[in-house]
Amino acid sequence: MQPTIACTAEDERYMARAIAAAQSARPLASPNPWVGAVLVTGASTYQAATAPPGGPHAEVTALRLAATACDVTVGSTLYTTLEPCAHFGRTPPCVDTIIAAGVGRVVVGVIDPDPLVSGRGVERLRDAGVDVTVGACASVVEEQLGPYLKHRRTGRPWVVLKLAATLDGRAAAPDGSSRWITGEAARADVHALRAASDAVLVGAGTVRADDPELTVRAVAAQRQPLRVVLGHAPAGARVQPAVELSGDLGEVLDGLGGLGVVQLLVEGGPSVAHDMHAAGLVDRYVLYLAPALFGGDDARPLFAGPGAPEIGELWRGRVVSVDRLDDDLRVELAPAGEAS
Repeated sequence: MQPTIACTAEDERYMARAIAAAQSARPLASPNPWVGAVLVTGASTYQAATAPPGGPHAEVTALRLAATACDVTVGSTLYTTLEPCAHFGRTPPCVDTIIAAGVGRVVVGVIDPDPLVSGRGVERLRDAGVDVTVGACASVVEEQLGPYLKHRRTGRPWVVLKLAATLDGRAAAPDGSSRWITGEAARADVHALRAASDAVLVGAGTVRADDPELTVRAVAAQRQPLRVVLGHAPAGARVQPAVELSGDLGEVLDGLGGLGVVQLLVEGGPSVAHDMHAAGLVDRYVLYLAPALFGGDDARPLFAGPGAPEIGELWRGRVVSVDRLDDDLRVELAPAGEAS
């Protein structure tokens, strides 16, 4: 493939707008990628995002907006966060529409690792005489599209482990009760995480102890995530109907990835949290910290199982973000080896 051309400050400015547009499609597009596009003509700019599955992709919508405005697209520049598709899926290839519109230059954030694309879109555009630049704001786009990119590269979902604790690191009282450690704002944020996820997973122990519903309620949602239980959930549990799985966690993730689960939110109890963490299967840790203290060593910890045997084997991560949600803190962590 032709080497990437250096991006200009103008490229980065328009790509930043495309990234912002993509964010609006985050809860709607999966299992398709949530993509943003900005079309720059001689007269105007047109900004768009990927529609829900079956609808037009961001690039096509941006071009349609220009056509509706009777604007000339010949020689225009199109910015898109992900390489345009070159195959027939639920919709025709985006590259055909781009070429037909006479777009002169396309600026791409990252190449799509999907085997059906994977450079073919860029190649088709270049073969048609379109100037293509790859890599504008690539690190930001990689972060935004992390779940989709992992799923296409590995076949497994992006795993987000949600944890809630007091400031002394305890997730439940000695009797096992754990509800309402955090406040309403933090709980609403969890519902936003569910809305952005294709599936939510808990262990059967959590189902028996808390009888969670695992639906999106505190925020608006276009769909409900698939509910997954490790083990067996009683017939009358509120989580039903649910997919019940067991066995090796890696194989569980492979199976869910095969079902089209791009992002998996793990809300299981301390045992499930420990097993996912110990196996190195977590891509993001989202920890909600409440300004509360159990004040003793008998309350239950975040993880149930053996930890690092000595300080040299301590797990260390990278802080992605820290946000205040009323009185609570939201801390997002990534594995330390992951590029920032």
